Amino acid sequence: ADAGTRWAYHNGPYTLLDDVMEKATGVSLNQYTTQKLKSLTGMNGTFFPVGYNNVFFSNTRSMARFGLLILHKGNWNGKQIMTDSLYFNQMVNTSQLLNPSYGYLWWLNGKSKHMLPGSQFVFNGPLNPNAPADMFAAMGKDGQFLNIVPSQGLVWIRMGNAPDNLPVPYLLNDKIWEYINNLSCTTSSVLENAQDIPWVTLAPNPANHFIRIKAYKAVKKVRLFNSQGILLKSYAAMPPGNELLVEALQKGVYILQTTFTDGTVSSDRFVKE
Repeated sequence: ADAGTRWAYHNGPYTLLDDVMEKATGVSLNQYTTQKLKSLTGMNGTFFPVGYNNVFFSNTRSMARFGLLILHKGNWNGKQIMTDSLYFNQMVNTSQLLNPSYGYLWWLNGKSKHMLPGSQFVFNGPLNPNAPADMFAAMGKDGQFLNIVPSQGLVWIRMGNAPDNLPVPYLLNDKIWEYINNLSCTTSSVLENAQDIPWVTLAPNPANHFIRIKAYKAVKKVRLFNSQGILLKSYAAMPPGNELLVEALQKGVYILQTTFTDGTVSSDRFVKE
């Protein structure tokens, strides 16, 4: 596709930069990381090849240190480690118009719409509705999360095995925010910057046998896709009884695309358990 016409999550570009960094600095990726990051912040960890990627293996406290570095805009105990403030600001803000919820390797909350890895669907509303609007996050393989909330001075990390009950990691990130919001120490509501009321609600979600569809506009067409964008079912109007039978579907994430009589379209995701 022509530049600026398609957005997709892809590991290739930043993996290719590993060789560029090593040629430019004259040292290995791990040596450079030690000089510029680990020795200054007390972090531990090593880049290790996994397939064609170099993956950083570390521990929770080290990633918390990295989160604190980013929270303070690259400053560690008064020392400015990240000196390119222009790039830092670009990194944690929308990088293009196709997916406003993505900066440079950081996922951004509180935007009017978002896209997800492995899908070309555009979803209305923020990436993690249960999180504060100014939250931005690093979401890694198998549900490794680093969440940063500047307005609350908050950093939290989740590390561990891939979640068994949620097939897509970003759903787990939002679920953790749901638990955080119920902690007794919560002093403010994350709904202060909530987006507009959604056009469609789906319940129960996750679902086992059926999912009930409630639309807030007149519906012209409803289509069901799997996470790869393959059309599975199509209805000329709402399904009978406003219920979609999902018992025969395999476990995973699905997209329900609703076209309204005024021409607007809503893409909403649900999980089949």
